[in-house]
Amino acid sequence: MSQTDLAFADLLAKTRHSAVHLEMRDSYGIGEEAAEFEAWRSGWRPSPDPEAWWNEFHTMVREAAERGVVFRRARIVSEPVSDYIKYEHGCTYQNIAAGEVVRWLPRRKASDLTLPGNDFWLFDGEIIMWNHFTGDGGSVGPELDERPAVAKLCATAFDSVWDRATPHEDYRV
Repeated sequence: MSQTDLAFADLLAKTRHSAVHLEMRDSYGIGEEAAEFEAWRSGWRPSPDPEAWWNEFHTMVREAAERGVVFRRARIVSEPVSDYIKYEHGCTYQNIAAGEVVRWLPRRKASDLTLPGNDFWLFDGEIIMWNHFTGDGGSVGPELDERPAVAKLCATAFDSVWDRATPHEDYRV
């Protein structure tokens, strides 16, 4: 398990009621996902059978959801969407199967929102796990932040995006 995965697992184990995730990039290049994306670009598609793709992340989310943690993920995307976003959209059924609710917001509808400079997870409205990336989308590791004013900024930003965003089942790429 990577450092990011270990940090996420630790935070999630302590989460009582909510975990929200805001994604704002049009492409990512993270580990195994980068290879899977390249395969997708060549025509491969993931199996609908959970046994083919279920992993530790999905198990952590499912277990937390079963104990009452509500997961919401919002993605701000440029349109027309990138190939990566098409891939991500096509795999989102996996997040939903684990217990997340996902929405999509076209970037042009976010112009007047105050947003933090980085993707993040916010646990119970109190603890932020910033996700930092290189220019080509590789992860450079998480950073934890427990400043109450910054957590409030993230919660407000996420809720603003969530209120405008389109539910996954209605968003077309």
